[in-house]
Amino acid sequence: QVQLVESGGGLVQPGGSLRLSCVVSGSIFSMYTMGWYRQAPGKERELVARISRNSNPNYEDSVKGRFTISRDNAKNTVYLQMNSLKTEDTAVYYCNDINLMFNWGKGTLVTVSS
Repeated sequence: QVQLVESGGGLVQPGGSLRLSCVVSGSIFSMYTMGWYRQAPGKERELVARISRNSNPNYEDSVKGRFTISRDNAKNTVYLQMNSLKTEDTAVYYCNDINLMFNWGKGTLVTVSS
């Protein structure tokens, strides 16, 4: 059974940075196309970044140029470096395989506020 464990969230001021991590256990991580999703209060969960098996990234327009997704297959981990954070980035962030859609982890809360 695949488990997803996100970490790295916290409270940060606008313009600040955070680095999120997601450890994937239980299967062949290197085969997955991984995505970072977020769900803001009262909104649907949305995909903000994805990375293919061979590390090709793709970003939603609102985070392009500010967020960087990466992966370390040896550590079964996907990262999201978030720079120039805005208040509208406040959300719970989750990772998942964009095709297989494993059971969601608990996510990690990112709060951007002054």
